[in-house]
Amino acid sequence: MEEPSWRREGEDPDYRFSLANERTFLAWIRTSLALLAGAVVLDQLTPELAPRPVRAGLAVVLALSGAALGAAAYRRWARVERAMRLGLPLPYTRTMLVLTVCVALAAVVLSVLIVGSAR
Repeated sequence: MEEPSWRREGEDPDYRFSLANERTFLAWIRTSLALLAGAVVLDQLTPELAPRPVRAGLAVVLALSGAALGAAAYRRWARVERAMRLGLPLPYTRTMLVLTVCVALAAVVLSVLIVGSAR
């Protein structure tokens, strides 16, 4: 795979900042994998939690969120790396807000399903 052209722009940033950016990328990837694992668990290991279509829908939403977060992680890493190379302000991302809302909604829906199945 060829190195992206933006990697030849500007100056190499301090390694500490590049490594911090990479650690952030990996944290986002871990979260993405957690969403995928949650989707599998919800679909395969919780048959009494909710009717099959509801579980399948939630599992698909979690899996798609995991895939979108993985893609957003790379995009954010590249944008931050490029900004650091060019001495620009770090770019703003709405991904964290979207992720927070998605996780909060999933928590509410799962809480309702858990309480409903406990009756």
